[in-house]
Amino acid sequence: MSRHRVSRHEMRRKARRMRRLGVQPIADVTDVEFAELITAGIARFLWRYRSEATPITIALLSLLAGTVLHRWYPTWWPTVALMAATTAGTLATAGRWLNLTRTIERGYAAIAATLLGGWLTAATILGPLSSPLPAVLALGCLLAIPWWAHRRRRARVRVERTLAAWPEISQAIGLAGSRIQSAIVDLWGYRTRIALARGQTVEDAIARIPGIESALGTRRGAVRIQPVPEKANRLELRVIETDPHADAISWPGPSVSTIHDPMELGVFEDGSPVRVSFKRRHALVGGVAGAGKSGAVNILMGNLSACPDVIVWGIDLKRGMELLPWESCLDRIAVTRKEATALLRDAVRVLDGRAEMLAMQGLRVWEPAHDAPALIILIDEYAELVDDAPDAIHYADSIARRGRAVAETLIAATQRPSQKAMGNSAVRSQMDIRISFRVRERRDADLILGAGMHKSGWHADKLDAPGKFLLSAPEFDIPRRARTYLLADDTVQRTAIQHADRRPALDAISLAALREPPHEREDVVEGSQQSRGRHARQAASQATEDALSAALQNAPREGASVGDLMEAADMSRPTLYRRLALLEDQGIAVQVSRGRWRATATDADSPAFGDEG
Repeated sequence: MSRHRVSRHEMRRKARRMRRLGVQPIADVTDVEFAELITAGIARFLWRYRSEATPITIALLSLLAGTVLHRWYPTWWPTVALMAATTAGTLATAGRWLNLTRTIERGYAAIAATLLGGWLTAATILGPLSSPLPAVLALGCLLAIPWWAHRRRRARVRVERTLAAWPEISQAIGLAGSRIQSAIVDLWGYRTRIALARGQTVEDAIARIPGIESALGTRRGAVRIQPVPEKANRLELRVIETDPHADAISWPGPSVSTIHDPMELGVFEDGSPVRVSFKRRHALVGGVAGAGKSGAVNILMGNLSACPDVIVWGIDLKRGMELLPWESCLDRIAVTRKEATALLRDAVRVLDGRAEMLAMQGLRVWEPAHDAPALIILIDEYAELVDDAPDAIHYADSIARRGRAVAETLIAATQRPSQKAMGNSAVRSQMDIRISFRVRERRDADLILGAGMHKSGWHADKLDAPGKFLLSAPEFDIPRRARTYLLADDTVQRTAIQHADRRPALDAISLAALREPPHEREDVVEGSQQSRGRHARQAASQATEDALSAALQNAPREGASVGDLMEAADMSRPTLYRRLALLEDQGIAVQVSRGRWRATATDADSPAFGDEG
């Protein structure tokens, strides 16, 4: 009697049933054919090492193709030769679109395609087993030595084998149920797209970056996580094995010739340029000493000096250490507290003059041009301005709030992103562009980039080299590390001399605003506005007091309820109780019973006491 053979599907079904019952299934080797085990093992081995066996696989397929062509299509050899030449030419010229980014890679692929095409052409004519074609084919496998040794192939194999263990990794890091959708090996490492399980978010993955680095065996700071805009349960995980920003990047020169175009500040880790527009946008640049903030200031000046529709005013309270090299391109520079206050006061006067002109002409915005340039105020060491020139902060606030429409832009840089410097004025809240270099503490990243940004993945405290920065702007809402260009001192001097003769002059409207009488109209207006506001507040307070007094005097002898008094005087309950307590101390009001008040008996006996007189 032959043993009943159990199908593999049936075995799996029984195993699942046993697991549901809490019993660990044990396989009976007598139910499995050893031939099947051997076949499965060989297939698994070949699949695991499919990358290493690719040249041998191609040789075997070429042998099979040569046999078929020689047996049934021997007259096709011209077509085979033409296809081989076309393929080789395509790989040599357009291989970069097939991820062959280096010239040596495209050359190797073209040579391999040419030799293989020539062998197939000869095999079609003579037969694949005709001497010396088999020996040539075997010898051709030696061309696979660069393939076996190529770093990208080895990296791809390593990545595939690492990510094959993602189910176990996801369990260990607390992202159970997530799965790998795709993986791509690039020049600097690899990136994968991951589908999260239900209920998991990108923020959950960001919080587990240290665990992911440990599980994948990478160096610290090598993992980047970015959300996928299309779906909330998708993310892109990138591993940087070779830091593309390990070395400084030389400045290629100005990237703009007008303020209307976005400026190039540096390079992202994927090699794409960092371009952002400063037209009608205030900017904040922050970072500790030595993090690269001065380099960013030089990049901005190098680009702004090349724009003939921009005037730059500079403030540098370090006696001009940073901005004086650009003095020939600056229309005005302030290096002391008094000069800084005067400069910002004049900027407000220009703002008012331009706004008045726009209102008279029925226009809404000031369009920068050579004869009507934009005005950019670049403040280096903004924290020093807060400490040493507090009067100037009021003018800076006014520019931040009202300067966009008249093309008056404020760019503030600071090495000390303290709460006093960054959080106690309206300037910070008006900054559309935030550039953060390395900071010491997490809260400093939030002070520069915005509240809660560190929790969302903007880890400015983990930037590990000068010049590396994070950029937050309306078009850059995903944390991506970048590095600024490096301007040497001789480059700064050469650029400043080159662009000094191309700098524009202030327009007639702005000059007329600056020539107003020395009584400083804006101070008068500001003072009159404050006076009007003070009088208005006093009048409103007196009206409230009069309403409360009238309500108390017109109250019946059992008193008016608190609700009636709140409605009559338009006061909140806490404010009303505080005011009633004060009136009681002064003998003007008295509490008749719980929750009921009226004027004192003396006032109640007067004719003005209402219907009780």
